[in-house]
Amino acid sequence: MHKALPPLARPADGMLGHSPNTAWRASAEEIDMAVPPPHPVLARIACQPQSVLVNLRQTAIIVVDMQNDFCTTNGWVHEIGGDPTPNRAPIAPLQGLLPALRQSGVPVIWVNWGNRPDLANMPPNQIHLYKPSGTGTGLGDPLRSNAAPVLQKDSWAAAVVDELQPEAGDIMVDKYRISGFWDTPLDSILRNLGIRTILFAGVNIDQCVLHTLTDANFLGYGCLLVEDCCATTSPRFCAEAAVWNVKKCFGFTTDSARLLTALETARPA
Repeated sequence: MHKALPPLARPADGMLGHSPNTAWRASAEEIDMAVPPPHPVLARIACQPQSVLVNLRQTAIIVVDMQNDFCTTNGWVHEIGGDPTPNRAPIAPLQGLLPALRQSGVPVIWVNWGNRPDLANMPPNQIHLYKPSGTGTGLGDPLRSNAAPVLQKDSWAAAVVDELQPEAGDIMVDKYRISGFWDTPLDSILRNLGIRTILFAGVNIDQCVLHTLTDANFLGYGCLLVEDCCATTSPRFCAEAAVWNVKKCFGFTTDSARLLTALETARPA
């Protein structure tokens, strides 16, 4: 049974900001920019190539593209002849991990491909990626199964799979590239929350997950890839290369069981 830690409270009246990690205190006479952050809660996570000690008060999980077009029968991957079944592998471990993270006050951030209906911010090279011959079912085109527009914001195609519905308090970010940081508010949201460590989950591990993680690394965040909460429809060697490169260059790897153990043994500093 997971040991619930005190949640990270939202700023109270007189406090300015989304998170107590970064809030100011306001009065008619003064703005206090030196409000101390919440007391750290430390979790030691078994990872490769080294174990990692994190402050849960400065940690978030980003779940990338666990949406119908990539993970569900009659979604886009299925329509163009792919098998979405491998991308469903993260569902079960995330069902166990996400509630425990929420109980520990760790923000859950869903980064989903969700394009504008007019594709006004999508250059031709991105449209080509999903419609290389100029014909077929590409970005914004209706699926034959249910007419949902492919990867379009607020459509069935771009929605999180039914088994992993976001909860109140979770944060939703639309992305428009393989990386979740390009042309999105993701970095601003993380910095306003006072986040320094990011757990990564979702699909595809060798594409959108990896490139979101590498951009996070370049921006200075500590990055932990949760292997069993990631998947891909690419050949097996693609996932193996992604994991190798994370351990070699961009961060650390772990799994949901090790994370749950770390949450169980987390302690105030």
